[in-house]
Amino acid sequence: MLKNITMGQYIPGNSVLHRADPRTKIIWTMFLIIALFIANNIYGYVMMLALVGIILVICGVPVSYTLRGIRPLLIILIITSAINIFAYPGSNVLVSFGSFRITLEGILQAIIIAVRLSLMVIIGSILTLTTTPIALTDGLEKLLSPLKKIKVPVHEMAMMMSIALRFIPTLLEETDRIIKAQSSRGADFDTGNFIEKAKSFIPVLIPLFVNAFKRAEELATAMESRCYRGDIGRTRMKELVYTKVDRNINIFLIMFYILFILSTFFI
Repeated sequence: MLKNITMGQYIPGNSVLHRADPRTKIIWTMFLIIALFIANNIYGYVMMLALVGIILVICGVPVSYTLRGIRPLLIILIITSAINIFAYPGSNVLVSFGSFRITLEGILQAIIIAVRLSLMVIIGSILTLTTTPIALTDGLEKLLSPLKKIKVPVHEMAMMMSIALRFIPTLLEETDRIIKAQSSRGADFDTGNFIEKAKSFIPVLIPLFVNAFKRAEELATAMESRCYRGDIGRTRMKELVYTKVDRNINIFLIMFYILFILSTFFI
């Protein structure tokens, strides 16, 4: 399951999305996630599925690799779907046993929630898969720069968010290494029910947290040894510049968003 988490990982490439300004990608990632929550009919969700499919094709990242990020969500999807199927009110009853009723509305709501969560993970994964941590930090800092006027430490916030995203694959690799080391010593992580499997992971957490704090301390030492002092006097090797790629992406997605709003509220 650990190897299926794609959030926070970056895959080098030369696709349109790789060459786009990180600010463009961050802004449209936010707008597309908002669109998932305001969609209220089949047309809106079909449009979102089609758009995400197009983005997956042009982003240059293997589609199967990106879709792997949904697998860790399967338990959450199953639980939320079951809750909606049995608890969501509706008038079209399909099956009834005791005090439980399965309605058509409940099934549709379960499908909507599953699609919404899956697309959120895919959209977020595409952002990190096509944007380097440094570019992501610079993009966030530029977008939040107006907050500097009210003394908000924008650079430090962007740096922390970038480091947190970068540490996700590192911690996953560390977890996988600890699990393999303990399995070689006789630990069993595969047998038993869900609760027993969860308990078997408790011995993994202690060395994981110890190593995480150790890595954080090493990172802090490395940054201090390179005279890192936050945003004071900091320059960039590559300044962020909007290009024709960003213009074309903005035009395409603005047209899509207009059609999406029309299909959501006027159809």
